[in-house]
Amino acid sequence: MTTVRSFVFTGLAAAALAACSPQSEQKSANGSADASGKDVKLMNVSYDVARDFYKEYNPLFVKEYKAKNGGAEIDIQQSHGGSSKQALAVSNGLQADVVTMNQTSDIQLLEKKGLVKAGWTSRLPDNAVPFTSTTVFLVRKGNPKQVKDWADLAKDGVQLVIANPKTSGNGRYAFLGAYGYGMKANGGDEAKAAEFTAKMLKNAPVLENGGRAATTTFAQRNIGDVLITFENEANHVSRKLAPGQFEIVYPSYTILSENPVAVVDSVAGKKGTQAAAAEYLKYLWSEPAQELAAKFYLRPQNKTVAEKHKADFPAMETFRPEDVFGNWDAIAKKFFADGALFDKLATGSKTAK
Repeated sequence: MTTVRSFVFTGLAAAALAACSPQSEQKSANGSADASGKDVKLMNVSYDVARDFYKEYNPLFVKEYKAKNGGAEIDIQQSHGGSSKQALAVSNGLQADVVTMNQTSDIQLLEKKGLVKAGWTSRLPDNAVPFTSTTVFLVRKGNPKQVKDWADLAKDGVQLVIANPKTSGNGRYAFLGAYGYGMKANGGDEAKAAEFTAKMLKNAPVLENGGRAATTTFAQRNIGDVLITFENEANHVSRKLAPGQFEIVYPSYTILSENPVAVVDSVAGKKGTQAAAAEYLKYLWSEPAQELAAKFYLRPQNKTVAEKHKADFPAMETFRPEDVFGNWDAIAKKFFADGALFDKLATGSKTAK
């Protein structure tokens, strides 16, 4: 059942979004030393809309690390951008100690390159996924286009803002969510699902480089009728950055996005940061970190924390992309490789510069 939530885009909010421009690199100047007295610096390479969570998580972890390591300090640097672009950057030499992505395929790429050791999903709970999200729609106050579900996104006169699935996990989930809905609505008929998705993409004339860039275009530049994005990003904008100006539409059937994390073994091994990197990721499952995830509208894995915040997370019918389309290698080959289905369907769209 579709749910709509109401939440005024102020100059303050615009400034906040501008400060969070995509593909920037943020640093936490917290000092650094491990228990042996050797300086420790970690680089966390992550997807763009996670910047707000890690901005608060890093000081939380630094405090915990100091308490557990005799007052030792640690410096954590952040790099954010479209998830797939970030994975490629690490593959091409960006010295990440850890990666915190929004799709398993990005870490699998690093595993294939020999940067992350096999078995990384078994090193942490929940297959190394500390929290999840899902794809929803952000519309303007009053929902002037009366968008209730995916089908409405393919109607004439509805302008969409979406991240580019070729470079962004956010956009990839949006595309797969639409295609999965099209399959379900048409009894599994993929030809009809493709037809529906092509119509929807025609309403998105420009594909932004990443999820935060799409948010900025929609909320700050006031372009478009609907932003297709992660639930946590939609809540962050509508409740915190611009309360009163937007509403969230929860579609009847949508895609589950998992947010896997891993140590980049090749880099951490070379730098001698394996222990600190492992601690950094493990702490994501702590109650304080899970509470922080809920604060940023990421669905926590901790059942107690999730129950405490269930009013913020409406029950939804979701699907895992692997359960519908096969593993991520198959998904990439079928949908997102050069000349694959996305390229064929998105003939009317262009990538933002």
